Amino acid sequence: MGKELSIALLAIAVVGLLHSTAAMETHVVGDKIGWVVPPGGQYTYESWATMHHFAVGDLLVFNFTNGDQDVARVTKEAFDNCNSTDPITLKTTSPANFTLNTTGEYYFIGTKDKHCELGQKLAINVTAEHGSPAPSPAPRGPVTYVVGDKLGWLVPGGEQAYAAWAYGKTFIVGDTLVFNIVNGTQDDVALVTKPAYENCTTNSTIAVYKNSPVSILLNTSGEHFFISTYDRHCLLGQKLAINVTSSTAQPPSAKTPSGSMAPSSPTPHGTSGPGAAHAPFSSAPSRIGSGYFTFLLIAVAAFFYWSLVTS
Repeated sequence: MGKELSIALLAIAVVGLLHSTAAMETHVVGDKIGWVVPPGGQYTYESWATMHHFAVGDLLVFNFTNGDQDVARVTKEAFDNCNSTDPITLKTTSPANFTLNTTGEYYFIGTKDKHCELGQKLAINVTAEHGSPAPSPAPRGPVTYVVGDKLGWLVPGGEQAYAAWAYGKTFIVGDTLVFNIVNGTQDDVALVTKPAYENCTTNSTIAVYKNSPVSILLNTSGEHFFISTYDRHCLLGQKLAINVTSSTAQPPSAKTPSGSMAPSSPTPHGTSGPGAAHAPFSSAPSRIGSGYFTFLLIAVAAFFYWSLVTS
C-alpha cells in the first residue's frame, strides 16, 4: 500500500510540474532590438507588448549594454512622468530578469539621461494564467486618432515610427484620423494606393490635403495608405498604413502565421485599390523549452517508479 501511495503522489507532483512548466513563458523585451532608446519612440515597446500575453509566473528579460542602459520598475505615475528618483527596483546589469508574480500592471523605464523621454519605457498587464479566455471587446463609438500623437506628422527618422504607432490599434468605419502638420513646415498628407505607398510614388495620388490639422473620416473598410508628397519625406519614413474594419465585424488577426498583417483590398473614400500594409515588429514570444522539461520530468518519474517497485 505504501508503494502505491508513493507512486500516486509522485504522479500528481509530476503533472503539476508539467502544467506549470508548460504554462510559463520567457519574454525577451524588444526581442532582437533589446532594451535601448528605440528608433520608433515609445511606440516600439508599445507594439512589442501588444503581441505578447503576460501571465503570472512568466519571466521578463531585459537585454542591454552594461553602463549604457539600465532598467527600473516604477509606479504608473513615475512611468507617465519619466520620474526615476524613487524606483521600486533598479537593475544595472544585463540580462535583467523580472518575475511576474502578481496580476496587474507593471511599468518599466530606463533611468539614464532622457532615455525614458525618448521612448525607453514599457507598460504591460499581467493576467492570472495562460489559456484564460480573453474578454469580448465591448462595442464602442467613433474614435479620433491623432497620428503620431505628440510626434505629429513629420519625417520621423525611420519607417517603423508610424508603423509602431498604428500597431495594436483597432480602426473601424466611422473613426477619424487627424494629421497635425508641424507649424512652420511645408508638408501635406496624400491618400495613395498600395503600390504608391510601397514605392513612395508621389505623382499618383487619390487625394492630397495641405491645411493642418488634416481630418480624414474613415468611412470605408479595408486598408488605407498615406504618405507625404514632399521630396524624400516618404522615403525617410513619413508614411502610414492602417487596416479599417467594419463596425459590426470582428477585427482581423493582427498577424498571419508569418507575422505579417492579413491583407485585404482597401477602398479608401470610395476609391478601389489593392494592397496590404507591412506589419512592424513581427516577433513571437520566446517560450521556455517545455519539451525538454517534459522529457526530463518523465525520466525522473520513471526512475523513482523503478526504485519503488524494485525496493
